[in-house]
Amino acid sequence: MARLSRAESQARTRTLLTETAQRLFLRDGYHATSLEKVADAAGFSKGAVYSNFGSKDELCLIVLDALYGERITEIVKVFTSGTTIEDRIQAFEAYAETMIGDAPRTQFEVEFALQARKDPDLRAELARRDAAVADALKGLIDQQTEELGLKPVLPTEDVARALLSLGIGLGVQRFVEGAPPIRVLTNTMRVLLGIAVPLG
Repeated sequence: MARLSRAESQARTRTLLTETAQRLFLRDGYHATSLEKVADAAGFSKGAVYSNFGSKDELCLIVLDALYGERITEIVKVFTSGTTIEDRIQAFEAYAETMIGDAPRTQFEVEFALQARKDPDLRAELARRDAAVADALKGLIDQQTEELGLKPVLPTEDVARALLSLGIGLGVQRFVEGAPPIRVLTNTMRVLLGIAVPLG
């Protein structure tokens, strides 16, 4: 086997540390996961962690980027699968049933958001990511509107923001209370996209 170059070795180390951090953050939460635990679980020294990441919060942001990227990819896949908007909304509802309020992810994201309240720079980083997710959702809504001839009742940037905010709120409620049902989100989606809400 060819020996890895220094750059390849460093990239491999970063990948292993990031994957390990994601597993620990989702298993134990933000506060219970230290950089020392990440280093131990990945089989590296604490120095290896600090040579790749400036802080625990920097590592958290990288993990969040990966989680957000996965989520957007899955949502795009759902909304490019069926041939009608109703097919796609129903497929999204099935996906969202397992995703929104998922206990490990919700706990990690809520803990990290509360941590960010103490740090203006960290709040700004989270705000940038939030805006990027909202912009990605707007692009997806614009695509659906053009492809399927939908007539949203609000500007699509407002639709995207409303659905994102409702999804976040539902996630926290479902994490804490186990309710309300996902149809609250999907029926709101139908209303905002100018689609009739099914009876029953």
